[in-house]
Amino acid sequence: MGSVKLRGGVPAAQAGLPWLTDQAWPLWLEHGVDWQRRAFHEHLDSTSLQCHAPFRRLRVAARQTYVFAKAARHDVPHAKEAVALGLDFLRGPARLPDGGFAWRFDLDNQPIDLTLDLYDHAFVLLAFSAAAEVVGADRVREDAVALVDHIATQFVHPCGGYRDSIPDAQLRLQNPHMHLFEALLAASDAFGGERFFNCARDLAALFVARLFQAREGALPESFDEALAPFGEAGRFLAEPGHHYEWIWLLHRYVAVAAAMDMATDPNLQLAADSLFEFAERHGVNPSSGLVVNRLWSDGTVSDGGFRLWPQTERLKAVARRRPDRVPAALDALKRHFARVRPGLWIERMDARGHTIAEPVPATSLYHLTAAFTDDAVLELG
Repeated sequence: MGSVKLRGGVPAAQAGLPWLTDQAWPLWLEHGVDWQRRAFHEHLDSTSLQCHAPFRRLRVAARQTYVFAKAARHDVPHAKEAVALGLDFLRGPARLPDGGFAWRFDLDNQPIDLTLDLYDHAFVLLAFSAAAEVVGADRVREDAVALVDHIATQFVHPCGGYRDSIPDAQLRLQNPHMHLFEALLAASDAFGGERFFNCARDLAALFVARLFQAREGALPESFDEALAPFGEAGRFLAEPGHHYEWIWLLHRYVAVAAAMDMATDPNLQLAADSLFEFAERHGVNPSSGLVVNRLWSDGTVSDGGFRLWPQTERLKAVARRRPDRVPAALDALKRHFARVRPGLWIERMDARGHTIAEPVPATSLYHLTAAFTDDAVLELG
């Protein structure tokens, strides 16, 4: 990571957080923010540090608002201004008259696709929750409450859980539910009260009763209308990165519940144990130590390539469950920073570990920020 090295066996916090504060956050504040048009760039070219995308996405606006809220807590110059910019975008051109948020915009920040996407709405809630630490909870509480009300009325699905999008998509996915769970926990921390936590509790119940598959000890990515796993020949596709992410979130959920003196379903812990066992046994490439992109539920590899974000999610999970494996997780993550400009990373590698040349997406800074500012990871420093 440039001058901030990640050495084998060195706790992640000793290199990860300085990499954010000294390299990544300043670089993305300078080159990843369209200060003139008051928005965020989709990606950066690793050579020119330019963005050539002809559109903007709600997901990037929400994630970068979260990222720079974390940067503001570490007094990174201009981070607070970027949070204000992000809130202006979310409250302004992004918000629709009915209380939802548009999905895609032109470079003048005008909506060009009015699809309502649950995944992206979850990140808007996460952005409001993170911004509360910068601008004050009273400044964004009404935004968060209104958004949860909108999701509860517009996205609820008659077969359980939530609609992935409006209009509906062909398949139902676990991933939007997972990030809504994350955002609700963050909102519970930021704003207090039981409203956000109760919604998170409902999602925890949905996870253990409908999404997690106890027979395989794994989590399907896709479901049919009635939330039955979608797959072929008695098996389904699963992503180990999402297994690790759910483990991290379930740990947070249990901690929040304990702080509120609320009991939790013991089956959640059993499910987390199974997810961890499945991901560690089948999802980590034995040669490189990298987490593969996708598996079948019988443990065979479907996509043996490597993206950045599953590596960050494994780091957060092993920091809680197997701290002795943190050095190995960190060594794997280091491969995504080999021979790149400080503050950037390699987003994808193929199954042989070769870099796939492409612009560096802004969205992955969320994963890196979440990992390198995570309490359990920082405690290892």
